[in-house]
Amino acid sequence: MPGKLQPDILKKSVLDYSGASRDDLIIGGGIGEDAALIKVPEGILTAASDPVVGASKNSGALLVHINANDVACKGADPSWLIVTLIIPEKFGVKMVEDIMSEIHETCLKMNIAIAGGHTEFTDRYNQPVISGTMLGITRREMSLSKIHEGDLILVTGHAGLEGMSIIAHDRPDLFNNIFDSNELNIIRSWSENFSIVPAAGILRDYASYMHDPTEGGLNGALYEISLASNFGIDLDKNSIPINELTKRAAKELNFEPLNLISSGMLIASIPPDKIKQAQENLNNAGIKSSVIGKFSNERKISLNANEELWDLLAR
Repeated sequence: MPGKLQPDILKKSVLDYSGASRDDLIIGGGIGEDAALIKVPEGILTAASDPVVGASKNSGALLVHINANDVACKGADPSWLIVTLIIPEKFGVKMVEDIMSEIHETCLKMNIAIAGGHTEFTDRYNQPVISGTMLGITRREMSLSKIHEGDLILVTGHAGLEGMSIIAHDRPDLFNNIFDSNELNIIRSWSENFSIVPAAGILRDYASYMHDPTEGGLNGALYEISLASNFGIDLDKNSIPINELTKRAAKELNFEPLNLISSGMLIASIPPDKIKQAQENLNNAGIKSSVIGKFSNERKISLNANEELWDLLAR
């Protein structure tokens, strides 16, 4: 099945092979951990790497956002990006320029420098391979180990927004009998909301941990967090923000919106005594938030990390 490796396979086949042990590596690769933390003289260097898969339109901007999001989840300001482009020869220089100009414009808006990378043409692939590595400096260690029983689970954004936007851009035929042209354009515009950097910049002063739900959506992210932290999750599904257009599509196309890729959402573990101020500051910045549950010592829900997008795009 295409998509992210399931957590048990990821641990056995990838994470168990972690190279040398170094004292300056605070957090390395791990289930539910968005980015590495490395001690440097200026503080803690945060590093994250992600490719773009499943999207062709707006892939340059998406590459910046998904990597910036992971670094921001560790409380850092995304600052330096390394880009790898492997482009099928048939697409030529124009595709390289289109992708890089989009990456450039997005980085300009976010004060991110493109620090280097690698670009080549290939005759081995039919679709481009686009990957990025983002770096930034944080002043505090934010990890799963900082979560405590009773911490509240706060989210910003709405479930499935990235997946819905990808479908609207790349497979609008799936939505032909569901949405009119105005509604389709609204869903496409959600691609402008993939960044959680502003929300994370506010919440890093209050959160014990933050996470960006990508493949597997909100359910997948909560599953990873619960598995890796050994906490259960008391979830109030009625409090989860899901746009009415997403609900309609899920009903008509028979998919689970909580398992649809969701860059643009942010999950944060917030101590109860800090939740009021955190939400006030988000609200003052025009960012909506919802408390959808809390961490407990009992596992009360069944979750999975299965991604819905691949099946939808294959129809």
